[in-house]
Amino acid sequence: MKIKLFLIPLLCLSMPLVSCGDNAIITNQVSQTEISLSWWGNDTRNEYTIEAVKLFEKLHPDIKVKCNYSEWSGYQARSNVQMVSNTEADVMQINYAWIQQYSPDGKGYYDINTLSDYIDLSNFSDEELSFGMQNGSLNAIPIAFNTQSLYINKTVYQEYGLDIPKTWEDIFKASEVMNGKSYPLAMTAKSAWFYITAYAEQQCGKQFMTMDGKLNFSAEDIKIMLDFYCRLIDEKVMPQFEYFERLSIDSGEYAGFVAWLSDASNYCDRAIANGYEFQVADYPVNETAETGDGWYAKPATMYAVSKNTEYPKESAMLLDFLLNSPEMAELQGIEKGIPISKSARSYLDENDKLNGMQYNAFLKMNEYFDNISVVSPYFENADLIDEFKDSCNAVLYNKSDSKSESEKLYNKFNEILS
Repeated sequence: MKIKLFLIPLLCLSMPLVSCGDNAIITNQVSQTEISLSWWGNDTRNEYTIEAVKLFEKLHPDIKVKCNYSEWSGYQARSNVQMVSNTEADVMQINYAWIQQYSPDGKGYYDINTLSDYIDLSNFSDEELSFGMQNGSLNAIPIAFNTQSLYINKTVYQEYGLDIPKTWEDIFKASEVMNGKSYPLAMTAKSAWFYITAYAEQQCGKQFMTMDGKLNFSAEDIKIMLDFYCRLIDEKVMPQFEYFERLSIDSGEYAGFVAWLSDASNYCDRAIANGYEFQVADYPVNETAETGDGWYAKPATMYAVSKNTEYPKESAMLLDFLLNSPEMAELQGIEKGIPISKSARSYLDENDKLNGMQYNAFLKMNEYFDNISVVSPYFENADLIDEFKDSCNAVLYNKSDSKSESEKLYNKFNEILS
């Protein structure tokens, strides 16, 4: 399935989630309905979301919003408990993979289509909404799209007399020129998983897995992935992903990196402040592939409504505010990515807020939308990545060979996905 993007010119379970709804309510004889909102994020996201909730409450004095938030790992663990115990928030930020995990039959979340009187769904195309569809039910609405992108420190590359790489071999040639003084690329394990799979898919001419999570690679195809990673390390294109250090981007030691579109500013801003210029590179290709082949996109994050909510109307009103209002667009900007909502994106465009590395990465993704595929919800399974990491290290440290490890991974991957 291809996507088309439209552009407009429990830290631990015992850890309590923070609440912004604990202040005394002064109703002035106005009867209030209380609903809850949950999300994950850093301090910046927490602050602007709380401010947005206060604005929403001023616009709707009959609605009180109780906010629950934490960083990602605590949120993920707590959400798992809440979804099982039916105690989740009325409106919640969810991960794309959670639709399949918690709502395989489409009944795990509220059908937002039935709330269209209160949510302006015309801000989203049918194709965009399809990411949240499950068994005929609109389980969630995507906030922004995300993909792994390549960011090149143009300043460092120019110091070595190098052009921005366009092919897989270009990056190896860059390593020869840098001669161990800088790494042409660096990336985390998850980013490497996407990067290496893209290479292997171009070599094999087929996708790693089907949308419903069935392994499509043979042991021989997986061997291509292992051999490619080992070559990247042996020829000093990148450090091993377990040794990735973000601070090395700031110093120019990493002359490029692979990361989510939504993380572009977080990764680049300090280096840019240090005087470096960055460019979003094309997705690398081999001789037969087209730019974008083998690469995947997904919703960066989504909003859903609890199937157990007692107040679907009020929950829908809050959801509409979070997705489509100029107030939220002003506060959120592009922190969660470039908004999919037409009204939110129009507001940002009209107020000159669509700029920076994240926007440049969005433009690159949009440029090659015909060749970028929708990622399977099963592709980012942590067990797949962990097994791949272990096999990579087994080969790198001469404890095994890529043929043996690829056969082992083929069986392991099928076991995990079964």
